[in-house]
Amino acid sequence: MIRKLSTGKYRLYSRKKDPKTGKRRNLGTFATRAAAQAHERAVQFFKRR
Repeated sequence: MIRKLSTGKYRLYSRKKDPKTGKRRNLGTFATRAAAQAHERAVQFFKRR
């Protein structure tokens, strides 16, 4: 899940909520949406290998 921050950057959050905190885990902040999407693809790839 990618959200735009008030600073203009994009943050990648985990798809599922963390059961302990009830919030989504921060998976990195990126300058462009394309960079965030590329990292999301990498995360999904390594999750499934």
